[in-house]
Amino acid sequence: MQGLDLSERYFNEFGIPMIKEKFPRYQGQIAAGLVGSGSECFSFDDEISRDHDWGPSFCLWLNQETYQAIGVALQKEYEQLPGEFAGVPCRNVSAWGEGRTGVFEIGQFYKQFIGFDHVPADLLEWRLIPETYLATATNGRVFTDPSGEFSSFRQQLKAFYPEDIRLKKIAARCMTMAQSGQYNLMRTVKRGELVAAQCCETEFINGGISMVFLLNKEYKPFYKWMHKALKRLPILGEEMYQLYFDLVRTHQVSTGQGVYEKKAMFIEEICRQIIEELKLQGLTDSDSDFLLDHGPLVQRHIMDPRIQAMNVWVE
Repeated sequence: MQGLDLSERYFNEFGIPMIKEKFPRYQGQIAAGLVGSGSECFSFDDEISRDHDWGPSFCLWLNQETYQAIGVALQKEYEQLPGEFAGVPCRNVSAWGEGRTGVFEIGQFYKQFIGFDHVPADLLEWRLIPETYLATATNGRVFTDPSGEFSSFRQQLKAFYPEDIRLKKIAARCMTMAQSGQYNLMRTVKRGELVAAQCCETEFINGGISMVFLLNKEYKPFYKWMHKALKRLPILGEEMYQLYFDLVRTHQVSTGQGVYEKKAMFIEEICRQIIEELKLQGLTDSDSDFLLDHGPLVQRHIMDPRIQAMNVWVE
């Protein structure tokens, strides 16, 4: 059983009775679920995940007024819940895994991920929040939310970046993907700078996977899970998952100078498919096969003059 399912069963068996017995007046003000850091919140947990920060547990979210009234007492009761469930010990918390579950005030819970205790109020606030942080703030599962306050905040974040911010990021990804993969990779190889070549490839992969998430209007998760998460995306997900796998695996199946020529072929195919999707979304009308030429065209679609006037290389 994966962590999300295990934790929801744990909440149903122990969390609900605890709330009903100890805090009956506040039942309608307590949301519960499991959201945040950890592979189980993305449903990517496996046997390897269980060695740290994994096990039956959950979050309880309260608005500011309710938190001030019962937050401390509710946390104490939470800590008294059984330390084992379904034969699985509760969380083996690592040195850096403290505070992932328990009782939280809604605004402060979100602030630890996005830097604000409120839904971003304008484009400039949205622009400050990295994709991976938004992915973490909106993953997991809400088990119950009688008042809807936690879910309202969550749904506004899940609705994705405002379109001008999405376009700004796509434009910047066009530039960095072209620079790192289509231009600099083979130049560094010709110079014998293989560490620099690896940096180019890594930069291209990170920017390219981000691009696919942006085209799907989904947040890219933490680097460890971003490739795996591609499979879930309806637009180019399966195709890009395989192409990036083949790009990285080339060193295992080929040797010699030809390795990088093969890598360059995969890079060009990735860029070709992304350019086709940019066209389908009406973001470019250029026939160039060089992503660098598409970045400024994407940026022209930005409506806000402040965002459109920014350097195209800067997301």
